[in-house]
Amino acid sequence: MTSGNMEFPFEYIAPDIKLFRNQGKEFKMEVIFDCHMLVWFISGKAKIHQADQSYLFTAGDIFLIPRNQLATIINYPQVGLPYTSVVMHLSTAHLREFYANLNVKTYASPKHSILKFDKHPLLERCLASLIPYFDVLGKFPEDIASLKITEAISILRSVDKTVDNILANFDEPNKIDLANFMERNFMFNMPLQKFSYLTGRSLTTFKKDFYKIYKITPQRWLTQRRLELAHYHLAKKNRKPVEVYLETGFENLSHFSFAFKKQFGMTPTELSSGEREQPTHGGSIKKYMDL
Repeated sequence: MTSGNMEFPFEYIAPDIKLFRNQGKEFKMEVIFDCHMLVWFISGKAKIHQADQSYLFTAGDIFLIPRNQLATIINYPQVGLPYTSVVMHLSTAHLREFYANLNVKTYASPKHSILKFDKHPLLERCLASLIPYFDVLGKFPEDIASLKITEAISILRSVDKTVDNILANFDEPNKIDLANFMERNFMFNMPLQKFSYLTGRSLTTFKKDFYKIYKITPQRWLTQRRLELAHYHLAKKNRKPVEVYLETGFENLSHFSFAFKKQFGMTPTELSSGEREQPTHGGSIKKYMDL
């Protein structure tokens, strides 16, 4: 897993099974997972934003996040309760071993969305059975962890007959249209190495191809696009700065306000409470919102 924020309050019982507890305020992660993630929410809620879709998950929800997908995850503890979830990594190595002796036909898909399983009792019991192990001192037996992951995969296949198209697909990203990908994913605050990987390029080739298209460096372009999107939400959607900065790729409100004023000559608060103008490059934001 890669993220712009590595301060994760995780408790591990095995390398691929963990409990996530957040006792504090909202917690933001911008991530791209190297493996599929099966998640069960115990308490709290979370918003997950992808390029063309947003999700809201609450206590009891179970969902699968496919690997190599950019996402912003914002966790919200509820009053009197922490944000708590059980997370299981479905690694490529484990899945290769699982499918090795199965005659499974998969079908290529242009993209894989997050799958929600509506509090399915079999999945819930499988994941709930892990909770006691987090309170047990000592090393968790690897064979039991492996069995639990295999059990979860088997249940997923029984619940959703199409899930093999995700779990049994071991292809790496091919070279794709860079401009289309960046226009859809610029709001994710990820290292350039990850953008280059997801477009099927080395970092050097990514930078060269990017400059040919935009005549500007990737970092400057990304900042500009994020500010334009923020301006759109403030001026046209009447949203507040505190609601916007996390969703548009900024790590903190002060940096967002500084960059915004430098770009537009006013702070986000001044814009949201006063004069509303279109940003200089408003056409690109309309293109994004129409995707």
